[in-house]
Amino acid sequence: MTEQTHQMMDYIVREVIRRSDIQIDEDTPLVSSGLVDSLALVDILTRLEDITKMRIPAGKVRAKDVDTVRLMFVTAQRVGHRRK
Repeated sequence: MTEQTHQMMDYIVREVIRRSDIQIDEDTPLVSSGLVDSLALVDILTRLEDITKMRIPAGKVRAKDVDTVRLMFVTAQRVGHRRK
């Protein structure tokens, strides 16, 4: 697991889910399981941009593209652009 992946998982558990009894890994379904709602995706995308140092156009991202932490990073690579 990369440091970026760890940072993202930690952020989701602490700031989005806000339940210390929940543990997630890179492949835990977040949106489809109901752990993360669509409103939280904006915050998650903002954090993903900070972690990856990429601009990720929200209009090109659907909930299924960020259902797991692994998919978040795949999506960032697919649609993101390096910040200058």
